[in-house]
Amino acid sequence: MFKDLKKMKFKRPKKFSIWHIIMAFGFLILIQMYLMNPGVRNISYSEFKKLLREDMILECHISHAAIQGKLKEYERGTNKYAIFITARIDDPELVSELEKMGVKYEGQYESPWLKTFFFSWIVPLLILFLIWRFVFKRFGPASSIMTFGKSRGRLYVQEDLNVTFDDVAGIDEAKEELQEIIEFLKTPEKFRAIGGKIPKGVLLVGAPGTGKTLLAKAVAGEAGVPFFNMSGSEFVEMFVGVGAARVRDLFNQADQKAPCIIFIDELDALGKARGQNPMGGHDEREQTLNQLLVEMDGFDSNKGVIIMGATNRPEILDSALLRPGRFDRQVVVDRPDLHGREAILKVHSADVKMEKEVDLHAVAAMTPGFVGADLANLINEAALLAARRNKKAAGMPEFEEAIDRLMAGLEKKKRLMNLKEKEIVAYHESGHALVACMIPNADPVRKISMIPRGIGALGYTLQKPTEDRYLMTRSELLDRIAILLGGRSAEKIIFNEISTGAQNDLKKATEIARMMIKEYGMSEKMGQVAFDQGDRQSLYGLSFEKEYSEETAREIDLEIKRIMDESSQRVETILLEKKMILQRMAKKLIEEEVIEGDDLKKFLEELNKPTGEKTPTEKE
Repeated sequence: MFKDLKKMKFKRPKKFSIWHIIMAFGFLILIQMYLMNPGVRNISYSEFKKLLREDMILECHISHAAIQGKLKEYERGTNKYAIFITARIDDPELVSELEKMGVKYEGQYESPWLKTFFFSWIVPLLILFLIWRFVFKRFGPASSIMTFGKSRGRLYVQEDLNVTFDDVAGIDEAKEELQEIIEFLKTPEKFRAIGGKIPKGVLLVGAPGTGKTLLAKAVAGEAGVPFFNMSGSEFVEMFVGVGAARVRDLFNQADQKAPCIIFIDELDALGKARGQNPMGGHDEREQTLNQLLVEMDGFDSNKGVIIMGATNRPEILDSALLRPGRFDRQVVVDRPDLHGREAILKVHSADVKMEKEVDLHAVAAMTPGFVGADLANLINEAALLAARRNKKAAGMPEFEEAIDRLMAGLEKKKRLMNLKEKEIVAYHESGHALVACMIPNADPVRKISMIPRGIGALGYTLQKPTEDRYLMTRSELLDRIAILLGGRSAEKIIFNEISTGAQNDLKKATEIARMMIKEYGMSEKMGQVAFDQGDRQSLYGLSFEKEYSEETAREIDLEIKRIMDESSQRVETILLEKKMILQRMAKKLIEEEVIEGDDLKKFLEELNKPTGEKTPTEKE
């Protein structure tokens, strides 16, 4: 019976609005004009004067704007005198002429206060009211003055969520950490029997897109409890005290719906460390945070209300939020590894038609560093490309093209470059690829392209990592710097000139060298010292004061320059020895525009066969 009632659609009663009043007022005016008033003859003032001289006017009523009266003739078909009306004109002889003709006339004294009151007070207030209604209607019902202190948390029940751990992949460690929360929400009496207390708050920490919000919804879905979802920025308003009122209202609602989960997304918008306002004072955000701390302290976790938060910036959170009794359990939602990426791809591709040769393991291997949101976007891009090409299923070419789009940007085949620019780009990208093939610690080259992509990339070289890496040695970092400098060095060797195309390469290479010196202690001259301690917080916000002397800063700059100069000299030596291969590779790239990794490997093997040299790609 209840299912049938849910299927039935009931019409909601229409709300009474100001437009109904306006329509009713207009209807009354029409009734008065056409039904209640008799027929009136509208005449000109000259005709009125003519009728007056001919003694055809019986009586008249003179007002401020018009003259209305009766004629001595009857209306056609009736026994009523005909009625006329005309506009009043300033005529000083009118009264004397009316007396001369013996016409009964009368005037009317009009008090201006009613008109003044209406146009000076009623009309402006009505206009302000309509503007107020329009503005708050655009903001939505939640912006009403009466609802400022109400929580904007969205309540989801089990049927609305429809998310379980089966929909979450690649973060198995985080799922295991949250199993205890699910068990408590399902069977709280088991914990209460032995006097155990569940953690009040669980903080999900991880990079953007790793699935923190999805994981929180999955916890509520697995436990089968209501789920309050609210962003940290939705608490704070321009009016003082509104955020604190919303916090109180949210916890009151959660208390009524217990057991349930309160999820505050982007907690750093609300829970930023206090005392960092340069102007001082007790602003609205700090007052809201104080109320949240008080509510979490006074809340009994045994009622079955779990508070979950998510942030990608835990370092800026107030220390009072992270102490035991509040968000006392932190669950790291890390970037997925190779197997995790493959599992995520399987989840998101469940409803996507794919060709049999699609290897999700290979796709996962080509996407190191991708998070769940990136992989979901990858699947969607591949499906859209397949549909655009009128294919019935997405194949491996679509997945590879989708990866290139996400990593390098959209292709711009219609961008025209002159022959000189094409040569520079071809040698630049060939320099990157050739250095990557010659040094021992580089990832294999997957593709070289001189088709412009993204905002400013005129070409690109993609490498395919063989495995996920969590540590980098000094030699591996130096090899990365060498690959980045390969394009600029190739331009210098071939054209005896350098271009602006290596701007991004120089930034990345310099940043790696800077981190080697300041953070990793990889300089024999500077020693095993970390000079970059991160941003320290002072009383008035972030402190950018250096923790070392100006002389040390100069030595750091000299060390960075030394690493860059030695890497550049190393790259130039490699490219000078392989100058013929560089020229042929650039010529092939100009002709084909794109060289795949397998084709590049065969090309280098053929060039090395006559000389008996060892194939540079044998290190793979």
